[in-house]
Amino acid sequence: MKLHEYQAKDLLRRHGVPLLAGQAARTPEEAVAAAEAIGGSVWVVKAQIHAGGRGMGRFKEEVSAEDLERAARGEAAGGKGGVRVCTSLEAVRAAATAMLGATLVTKQTGIEGKTVGTVFIEAGCRIERELYASVLLDRSNHRTLLLVSQAGGMNIEDVAHDTPEQIHRFHVDPAVGFGEWQGRQIGKALGLHDAKGLRAATAFFAALYEAYQALDASMLEINPLVLTAEGALVALDAKLTVDDNALYRHPEFEALRDLHEEDPAEIEASKYGLSYIALDGNIGCMVNGAGLAMATMDIIQFKGARPANFLDVGGGANQSQVEAAFRIITADPAVKGILVNIFGGIMKCDVIARGVIEAVKQVGLQVPLVVRLSGTNAELGRSILASSGLNVIPADNLDDAADAIVAAVQGA
Repeated sequence: MKLHEYQAKDLLRRHGVPLLAGQAARTPEEAVAAAEAIGGSVWVVKAQIHAGGRGMGRFKEEVSAEDLERAARGEAAGGKGGVRVCTSLEAVRAAATAMLGATLVTKQTGIEGKTVGTVFIEAGCRIERELYASVLLDRSNHRTLLLVSQAGGMNIEDVAHDTPEQIHRFHVDPAVGFGEWQGRQIGKALGLHDAKGLRAATAFFAALYEAYQALDASMLEINPLVLTAEGALVALDAKLTVDDNALYRHPEFEALRDLHEEDPAEIEASKYGLSYIALDGNIGCMVNGAGLAMATMDIIQFKGARPANFLDVGGGANQSQVEAAFRIITADPAVKGILVNIFGGIMKCDVIARGVIEAVKQVGLQVPLVVRLSGTNAELGRSILASSGLNVIPADNLDDAADAIVAAVQGA
């Protein structure tokens, strides 16, 4: 589950991560009141959406179509972005008025953009240097990985591609925890060689690691992490994604979920315990198991077509879940064909067959449907489909199934 910057910072503050004063606002009046409460003479107004590149993003209401296309590619474009520095309360009001309810286009949103419902008002600070920090799980060695770089404020993917030597990696053994010696190593990697800088780095990354662990995060990114003119390390931005599998330990996080930022189909899938991600192709996929789903999407791509979704019904889905999965796939107008690929282990192929039939009775079948069943009760499942009267194209293996659905879609 992704969180907005203001939500992430509220959680990080509880774990001692150094931050600037800030408040969320949903109206221009609230934005001005927040700036007054924060105090000072410089404030930053930030659009809150689940996407990066806000500073280089552009609002549809302010710029040309050409500028929007450039913003969607991550290039600089005309107009003002979603992060604005203000030196008066009237400027805060104007920035909030321009952002709230407007559609922000960034490299991560695509040309369709995202509507801004909340802005974050934060105190300004004197920035000496911009750095980068993130915490995530390194599955290759089952340890927490801290990534840091002196190239902060930039797209880390571009840094990794162009100058990979600028990215430094530090692993933390969860059985041991974060050590002060690692804080000093990180500080030196960031160019903080004096005693004050090393102490600041040790304290900052100890708090960041604690927050990552306590919040059951799957990714925590600070970009930029800034060194202020006073020598303090401060998280100027924060992107936090919480592991969905750990949400049962944090029931209070449910109130932080912003459904307006999520795909309606993904929301519907989550109600049934399905893993669904919309893609940009035209062949819908229903598969059990993430690995098999990835293989299915790969072979569709290999055959010259593109998958319309990732949909994993899991290893033990029931008939109602299968029906829901089929409804979600067919509700996508981009889908011109459907491939059901099931390997029955715990999952029984006859359950899949009955679920597909019931779903078709409810929503109809307007596109080609290829079904490949293998494993537990596969013969029974094929028999159920064959006697259903549905126009189902059977397949014995994944290669044949992919050939059949691609031919059917391209032929149509």
